[in-house]
Amino acid sequence: MSQGGSGTITTAAAERAGSTAEAGWLTPDAKYGIGILIVDDESTICEGCALILRQEGFNVVTCTRADEARSLLGRRRFQIALLDLNMAQVTGLELLKACLSSNPEMRVIIMTGNPTVASSVEALEHGAWDYLPKPFSANQLQILVGRAAIAAYATHSETGAEVEAGAGEILGQSPSLRQVVELATRAARTDASVFLSGESGTGKEVVARFIHAQSRRAKKPFIAINCAAMPEALLESEMFGHIKGAFTGAVADKAGLLEAADGATLFLDELTEMSTATQAKLLRVVQDGVLRRVGSNGTDAVVDVRFIVATNRNPQTAIEEGQLRRDLYYRLRVVPLQLPPLRERREDIPLLASHFLSVYWAKHRRGEALPVLTAATVRALQSHAWPGNVRELQNTIERATVLLKPGSEVQPEDVLLEDEGSVAGPGDSLGGMPMLTSDESYRSARERLLAHFEKGYFAWLVTRSGGNMSKAARIAGVDRTTLYRLMDRHNLHRDLVLTER
Repeated sequence: MSQGGSGTITTAAAERAGSTAEAGWLTPDAKYGIGILIVDDESTICEGCALILRQEGFNVVTCTRADEARSLLGRRRFQIALLDLNMAQVTGLELLKACLSSNPEMRVIIMTGNPTVASSVEALEHGAWDYLPKPFSANQLQILVGRAAIAAYATHSETGAEVEAGAGEILGQSPSLRQVVELATRAARTDASVFLSGESGTGKEVVARFIHAQSRRAKKPFIAINCAAMPEALLESEMFGHIKGAFTGAVADKAGLLEAADGATLFLDELTEMSTATQAKLLRVVQDGVLRRVGSNGTDAVVDVRFIVATNRNPQTAIEEGQLRRDLYYRLRVVPLQLPPLRERREDIPLLASHFLSVYWAKHRRGEALPVLTAATVRALQSHAWPGNVRELQNTIERATVLLKPGSEVQPEDVLLEDEGSVAGPGDSLGGMPMLTSDESYRSARERLLAHFEKGYFAWLVTRSGGNMSKAARIAGVDRTTLYRLMDRHNLHRDLVLTER
């Protein structure tokens, strides 16, 4: 995400940033149950942060005045707060005390445009959970708040054994899925590394969370990193941590997620998007647990981490193309699991659709009578191709919940399934192509039909790649800059495409 001057997060950039967590760290209900308070006397900072975190599914409240913040703290309970250190009316440290007084378990993150070692240490000594130097990117914000959300939810959980609701269950009874569940259950009893592969949207992170919830590490955090969602330098710093002075803005030593995952589980999604240089550093941690922070010349920690990794690519192909180190692959591939696409387990669709309907109805229509899926609608859902797999089904049901009438019977037209032939892609027909008009010139018809094809192709491409723009660019045979330019030409944006599909 880019930023405007003075560390201001621009709304346009925030909209483009999208979601890093491919469904984030928690279920939609769990995320919505986490209240986040953002206090900064610069309204653009508040609005930019709120937009990003609401896209992640969190329940966000903003204010630009300290007295308003104190009033909010007295009226409702927040689990996370982001506070500006230097405000006109009051210092962030004073407001930090008020936050912890209202909820001693609140994770308070201090934002500062003039980070110094002294101010950072002082904030931490007063009970701050972490600090965030300005200017910061959307990814930095999402990762830090995501980690705070994991900690907040794990603390709130009665057992402390589940990071997300339903982490102990994988929905579905199809033979192919139950085989995956059986193998995952066996693997969970050990500390063996697990390598998950399968198409985008098949539920690789759900299986990873299931393994963690069934393991001896269940009371420790499940920490997820989407390797495709962060620039390489940020990914390396977030994973390995850094020492003071390692780069501009590194005002103090900072532990990375590998150290946070000591004794816990680390899930690396889209491993093949990580550079081979970073893969080499990771290999050493996998082999002997030895960790060196960015900028350090020695060993900074020895960690005990359980690795679960995932990719939507064929691992052997990634190795041949030089995008996955062979030695790292075989180190991590102790237990390989291949997840089936939704089209190969259609018998699970009724259960999944009913589950998503309940979850999103509770989120968007709380207190209203739950609609019921009709047999005709179930048949329509089962006959759909679902190129986006479970994630596409999930988005389809969520979109329907916004429009359905309380207590109604859900008809096929209510779920707004696209005609499979309406979007052209490789292997598809050009169904839905606009009709030629009378007396239309060759050039006019060609330009109009080509524009229709391009828009349909890129919509299909984003859905097919599950929103992974690096993968989409590889499939299309263009670089990411060209892909974004072509999509902008047709007013297509990744998050809107995934939601509408």
